[in-house]
Amino acid sequence: MDDVRARGDAAVRELTARFESRTLAELELSRAEWEALAGRVDPAVRESLVRAAERIRAYHRREADGQQGFEIIEPGIRLGCRVTALARVGIYVPGGTARYPSTVLMTAVPARVAGTGEILMTTPGPSPETLAAAAIAGVDRVFVMGGAQAIAALAYGTQTVPRVDKIVGPGNAYVAAAKRLVFGDVGIESVAGPTEVVIAADDSADPAWMAADLLAQAEHDELATPILVAVGAAVADRVNAQLAAQLVRLPRRAIAARALADRGLAIVVDSGAEAVVVVNRLAPEHAQLALRGARDLAAQVTTAGALFIGVQTPEPVGDYVAGPSHVLPTGGSARFASPLGVADFLKRTSVLEYDADALRGQSADIARLAEVEGLAGHARAVAIRNQGARSPS
Repeated sequence: MDDVRARGDAAVRELTARFESRTLAELELSRAEWEALAGRVDPAVRESLVRAAERIRAYHRREADGQQGFEIIEPGIRLGCRVTALARVGIYVPGGTARYPSTVLMTAVPARVAGTGEILMTTPGPSPETLAAAAIAGVDRVFVMGGAQAIAALAYGTQTVPRVDKIVGPGNAYVAAAKRLVFGDVGIESVAGPTEVVIAADDSADPAWMAADLLAQAEHDELATPILVAVGAAVADRVNAQLAAQLVRLPRRAIAARALADRGLAIVVDSGAEAVVVVNRLAPEHAQLALRGARDLAAQVTTAGALFIGVQTPEPVGDYVAGPSHVLPTGGSARFASPLGVADFLKRTSVLEYDADALRGQSADIARLAEVEGLAGHARAVAIRNQGARSPS
């Protein structure tokens, strides 16, 4: 981090060669290269990206409706809240051997809906699909950097990379650590950990479906956390049997098997209501309710990044096309944190305007409170106006 801050582009190139064995002639992907690579995308895939972007955009436009400023008018006083979009943001998209065009949509679309002035994307080794998603979502510039050096470049600026106001998006442990280090110099949405899902299921849910849903999360990462909250031991046994049967046919079975072995868990409870209690205590990134009366029970779930209700709502719909961003709080932080949304790309400014009579009417209260706090200068700044002193013209 210190090296990039001090030396800029040269440090990014050297660190990329050291950690990723990649040589970067240029940090930024030219628009011509971007469009050429994006043009290789299968037309059916492009249409899916367009439809997903439209749904994400529609959802976040509705969200933006509640982010407007306001004004309060009283005799001699005007108070308000002014809401403005961030000038420039950076989105980090994992790359290299992985392709995550969905992450581009889930980060860039809310930023564009918020009215962000410029959106920079950084990803190590962008795929044609990722670049197509960037064009669809409204990304302005693409950089081919990854890891902590990419976060540092966005946070502090280099000869090639402009400094941003906020950095969002998931990454590996080094990206997460870097985001923690730059917080305060720039904004971040969260320090995300490994992905996790908690599925609460009873005997009304098909165990094959539940196993498939757990594997969908486990295949992300060896550190992924797939948890089943089973109403009755028999449900847990049936889902476990299905996990074993399906795992052998999964292309990423080595990753999923390690996640299940190291971080998988089945918790047996006696009722759907008790399952909800467990979900709230875990505060997961994704909570899925495959229970009788799921909609009613869902009203009692208060700590989850995203809530998937009913057996026909598997977590992958949220990953791709439903609309809400899939960038969610992890590691129990859903107790206090929220999904990425339009609000993450807006800032509020308080607006205050008084006339002389209004200030005079509140001066006694201000003076009393300033005296209690031992801040005589605060009281004097009000009193001097009440004594008839005139400000310079």
